[in-house]
Amino acid sequence: MSDTVGRLGSSVVQHGAFNDRVYLMKLARGDAGAIIPAIEELAERHGYSKICAKIPDSAKDAFCDAGYRVEARVPALYGGVEDGWFLARYPDPARAIAGDADRIADLLTVAADRSGGCTACQLPAGSAIAPAGPDDAESLAALYGDVFATYPFPIHDPAFLRGAMAADTRYFVVRAGDRIVAAASAEMDRSGRNTEMTDFATDPACRGMGLCSALLAVMEEEMRNRGIATAYTIARAAFYPITVTFTRAGYRFGGTLANNTNICGAFESMNVWYKTLV
Repeated sequence: MSDTVGRLGSSVVQHGAFNDRVYLMKLARGDAGAIIPAIEELAERHGYSKICAKIPDSAKDAFCDAGYRVEARVPALYGGVEDGWFLARYPDPARAIAGDADRIADLLTVAADRSGGCTACQLPAGSAIAPAGPDDAESLAALYGDVFATYPFPIHDPAFLRGAMAADTRYFVVRAGDRIVAAASAEMDRSGRNTEMTDFATDPACRGMGLCSALLAVMEEEMRNRGIATAYTIARAAFYPITVTFTRAGYRFGGTLANNTNICGAFESMNVWYKTLV
């Protein structure tokens, strides 16, 4: 089961029972006046417990006036100039309470001590990083299925991966011989000159080798070469390895999205991290 990604007006929205939310992923400028009642009607019709919106600064006041609260900020997310905001409203107030808030706060303190301490990662002998293509979709999907009991998007489906590759998502993998042992993706918004660094996964037998850090460094260089100004991620807030991966790479904390995502078998809060690339 996965949620639906479609359009309201010209804006891109994901919604469904799996994540029990409406997520405004990309606001079309021409929809600014109509999008709030549209997403709220959608949430009410299906009984979703959260509405999350990723929006440019120019739309922030309208959402705040409608009762949305700020959960995260990414400076210069749009075009390398305009700030981006993650705002939320909770039709079910209980969902706004993050049960793992103390652990998240502790991890942020630990991560701050490791900020910017990344050194070049040496891949194990016999392994290499390379872009992934449509022919890799089956192997990629198998890795994601092994690593994640649940995930907010259907990355366990080869057809979904091929579709993402045909659009603006670049997948990168670590190959050890003929096996894919780690993977990640950069989902580009070319018009906004930003990219979401996401879909990080490592074969359990290969963890602790710095493979995600190595993938992140390669993806950053690729995005710079494509003129992408800002990178960000929406990462599991209570999961130490991914937190340290991004803080060591120089990413800054943007905020926490409470109980945002159905991942690894449960709803989890997610931290937003960001970095200026160019």
